[in-house]
Amino acid sequence: MVVVTHYDELTWPEVADLPREYPLVLPLGQGYAADAIAAALGVEQFILLPPLPYGWAGSSAPVSEAMLRRVVVGIFSGPFEEGFTHAVVVHAGAESLESSDIQQVRSVPRHPPQPETELAATPQRVILIPCGHTEQHGYHLPMNTDTVIIGAIARGTVERIPDEAEMLPALPFGVSMYRSSFAGTMNMGGRVFEDFLLEVIDGLVARGADRFYLMSGHGGNSSFLHNVVKYAGDRHHHIFAATTWLHTSGHLGAPALEQYRRSKRGGMGHACELETAYLLHLRPDLCRMERVVDEIDFISTPNYYMDWIEGGALIMTATWEDDTLTGSYGAGSVATAEAGARWLTIAIQEKVEHVQEIHEQARLRLARRDEQQDAGLTPHSVLARQPWR
Repeated sequence: MVVVTHYDELTWPEVADLPREYPLVLPLGQGYAADAIAAALGVEQFILLPPLPYGWAGSSAPVSEAMLRRVVVGIFSGPFEEGFTHAVVVHAGAESLESSDIQQVRSVPRHPPQPETELAATPQRVILIPCGHTEQHGYHLPMNTDTVIIGAIARGTVERIPDEAEMLPALPFGVSMYRSSFAGTMNMGGRVFEDFLLEVIDGLVARGADRFYLMSGHGGNSSFLHNVVKYAGDRHHHIFAATTWLHTSGHLGAPALEQYRRSKRGGMGHACELETAYLLHLRPDLCRMERVVDEIDFISTPNYYMDWIEGGALIMTATWEDDTLTGSYGAGSVATAEAGARWLTIAIQEKVEHVQEIHEQARLRLARRDEQQDAGLTPHSVLARQPWR
């Protein structure tokens, strides 16, 4: 019997205990049978990473082979640092992704072979690009916490306004600028992450899309998503791309956190009351609440402190172990599934309104561009009319 260990459903202590010689398998897309993977590798047990949902040939948003290779190498970089020795990428495409460190398996068919998501890629819909991550979340939450949450928020948004939004599958790999202390955390690398998403947007723009909402489910992704939005706008002046700091943090989310939270400031940061509540609602089977440890003793000063909506004027780099020895920032023990359901509803409504605002920005800006074009107005034409010229 083939035994498959789902990496993203483990906690970091469980990843720390995995045998490093087991094959670590990265599928490009869904639909590969476990028995077929095991047979191709000649093993009876392997560790399955979350599938890369797009980027590969035949997916809903392919990128170049060179870019895809950088992504695969970035994904495996963390496990290599942790001593895993057998990295495998399973795919059904023509790309050459094998290297001295990474084995390529193309003999496993996909069922179904078509892309997981078809995009209309038209200006009528904002394309949601939810970005999660695979990283440690304390003793009690799984590696896929961020991906589960942002995926649920994005799906809920599209279900609410299907004529105004569509989505790519949640990306389960992002950026973590810490790695050494807590097992299991991935790190694609900031430059690779940015370049990958830029190529994805380039391809979608070429198909006719002009509106994008990059949704962050992981704090480490947020600053890089800001860069992607700026770079994308510089490349494609006609598009409308936006992002925000995390989720449940804007005009609806922030008041709801204050209204319903049980913890004081510092109780919502990472593997915290909020994320635990979401997982208790969305995937209670993956929560190990008997292991939860609260850590709220973040070293705080007036302009630098930890909570879900980070406060203060300072942006600093700090060693995680200064503030947590379990991998948690916050009070997961006070979380409830009921609060998670409530916050999810509010987070979805907040994203619905963000999508509608992106459309409104596009409508107003396109109208102004048309008016200026009809009037023959450009910065140089206006400059030429100034009396001091």
